[in-house]
Amino acid sequence: MTSDTEQVVLLSDDGAPIGVADKHEVHTDDTPLHLAFSCHVFDETGRILVTRRALTKRAWPGVWTNSFCGHPGPDEELADAVTRRAREELGLELAGLELVLPDFRYLAIDASGIVENEICPVYTARAAGAVLANPAEVAEWRWADTAELQLAVSLTPWAFSPWLALQLPQL
Repeated sequence: MTSDTEQVVLLSDDGAPIGVADKHEVHTDDTPLHLAFSCHVFDETGRILVTRRALTKRAWPGVWTNSFCGHPGPDEELADAVTRRAREELGLELAGLELVLPDFRYLAIDASGIVENEICPVYTARAAGAVLANPAEVAEWRWADTAELQLAVSLTPWAFSPWLALQLPQL
């Protein structure tokens, strides 16, 4: 089957691939378990890149989150998908890509009722160039002190994506 639409890998409860589906058909109020990834990018001084999701995003629009996230294609290696998505979303090249939370999994529901239901391995990397954010994906971005970000998330968790709030203490 060929499709020009972005597809996600559907997973069984134990994490085994069981099929594919169009991304826009999957993210609903009854989202099936699927494969994703998150990446936290740091600069040379140790600050972390946080982004605010574009207001046009279907789930969690306008919410501050990790550097970027996405979904690997059906036959795409996770690390390759992370590298691709960094370029698409942030115009950013990465160095030192490292898988740090291979088994991260979460289920969350945004204010509009859209469900995220993902097995979502988490990566870290260093920025190897300037951020050139895609406005269709990112409303704004900032380099943040990690301790200050952790404090902000703990005091105002509603202003941040649930996956950032869950991942940050584990990094």
